Amino acid sequence: MPTLTRRSFLPALASPLLAAPAASLQTPAAAAPTRPNIVVILADDQGWGDLSVHGNSNLATPNIDSLARDGVIFDNFYVCSVCAPTRAEFLTGRYHPRCGVRGVSTGLERINLDERTIANAFLDNGYRTAAFGKWHSGSQFPYHPNARGFQEYYGFTSGHWGQYFDTELDHNGRLTRGRGFIIDDLTDHALQFIEQNRRNPFFCYLPLNTPHSPMQVPDRWYRKFANYQPKMLATDPKQEDLLMTRAALAMVENIDYNVGRVLSQLDRFQLSRDTVVVYFSDNGPNSWRWNGGMKGRKGSLDEGGLRAPLLMRYPAQVPAGLRIPQIAGAIDLFPTLATYASVNFGAGKPLDGRPLQPLLRKSPGAWPERLLFSMQSGRSSVRSQRFRMDPAGALFDIEHDRGQTHNAAAEFPAEAARLRNALDDWNREMLPLVGKDDRPYTAGFSEYTLLPARDGVPHGGVKRSSIHPNCSYFTNWCSTEDTITWDVEIGRAGLYEAAIHYACPAADLGAAIELSFGPERTQAVIDKAYDPPVIGPAQDRAPRSESVVKDFIPLPLGNIALARERGLLTLRATRIPHSQAAEVRYLTLRFLRPA
Repeated sequence: MPTLTRRSFLPALASPLLAAPAASLQTPAAAAPTRPNIVVILADDQGWGDLSVHGNSNLATPNIDSLARDGVIFDNFYVCSVCAPTRAEFLTGRYHPRCGVRGVSTGLERINLDERTIANAFLDNGYRTAAFGKWHSGSQFPYHPNARGFQEYYGFTSGHWGQYFDTELDHNGRLTRGRGFIIDDLTDHALQFIEQNRRNPFFCYLPLNTPHSPMQVPDRWYRKFANYQPKMLATDPKQEDLLMTRAALAMVENIDYNVGRVLSQLDRFQLSRDTVVVYFSDNGPNSWRWNGGMKGRKGSLDEGGLRAPLLMRYPAQVPAGLRIPQIAGAIDLFPTLATYASVNFGAGKPLDGRPLQPLLRKSPGAWPERLLFSMQSGRSSVRSQRFRMDPAGALFDIEHDRGQTHNAAAEFPAEAARLRNALDDWNREMLPLVGKDDRPYTAGFSEYTLLPARDGVPHGGVKRSSIHPNCSYFTNWCSTEDTITWDVEIGRAGLYEAAIHYACPAADLGAAIELSFGPERTQAVIDKAYDPPVIGPAQDRAPRSESVVKDFIPLPLGNIALARERGLLTLRATRIPHSQAAEVRYLTLRFLRPA
């Protein structure tokens, strides 16, 4: 792990960007910017086949489809098989193992601090930058989006969320409460950002979190699909879960509605011609449903897990109706957008992606043959323009066998040997980079540090509310021998105000909770009952695997002096007078003054 830079990461938490007064509808549109605006919309767990532009007649996505009509559609665009690696590859232009990303939760999703993000590049070159949605690349400063080049952030930093209505969110590093359905809410903030920055070049990243489960969507969108019998089914219909399919179709139509709102906002301020709009998804579909007959789904290293939509519109430079057959990947978006905006990549690490501009012209220039690699859980797959080799070494002629039904290695021995050698070389380079993750969590690198249960470790009888950590909380804290720990590196020595966010019924009041870090300790007694109901499942359209959700309230634990060093923040109950101490969602630290 690279040593954390010993300096303070303290961006202003109250950004001026969304505090500016909204302009009147009569305000004249600004002159066309000298450099294009950038809007990147990323769907979550939406498969290649979940769009009508790709031939799915089960749903209608006219706004997303319009990007292909008015711009370009990529027929062979590839991402990673799960969420966080794709985000890392988009944000850095580099394969995710190089970036420190090993998984999707418990810190494995974090992009190394010595990586330069696309937002850093645009911010350094005079762009206003904002992200609204699922970050999934690190939560605490300096991993937080506000420390990775985004001046404005509103969303959640975790890998998935447990409630999509009026949900708890992060606004520039502080907890806040969202309004309404999360996708509509995130889009509302993006529209406001576009309006307030229409006279400046801006980079607006809208990483939505649907149709990722839990499968929640407003009645307005679900009503159409509540009893729908899909016309187009999974390759093996017996594998299809109709409840999941119906919810996913409704969620994608909601995304399409919100894409339409973004496009209308650009039209409203006469920004469409000079704005690059990109739409893609982060992996294959999260259930078996129609996906063009491809093999695999989310988590797979086959075509169905890796092929994703990519649609791009830039009327000032990209001809309408262009269709691109050449293979491309998420790693290509950083250099492509930076090239359009004349943004300096910086003197950072070499990019794995390449600018796609030669393909985005009416008369394409030279485009050398390339290979695209994918890795998941230490297994790798490689795609050439015509073939895919899977982790077992089977070769598939994708141009003629998209479903990967026939191993063609015997028919193409030279190609099989070439791709096998390429995979061997790739694995030798990349596998050492995805070993055990020893990076601590970071605390004290900003005024306020939020340490969720996801990033802690339960000991003794303490359990998580779900086997999936991302939005879980700790429960079953019944013994004074039990502890909860966070492995942290403190960024600034000083005095901190500590608190936990807890829930506790009246019958269990009286537990004494101690926080320690080395020899330092502080303690408080839970003397206020708070026993909120579980929320989430009542609004699910299909059974969930994610944790249920509750509201929690803060319990101040007092002040504690923290040295600038690595160590364990440890919660212990020194007294449990009844059946349990409490349920815990967060530990928070607020910097008060230097040591």
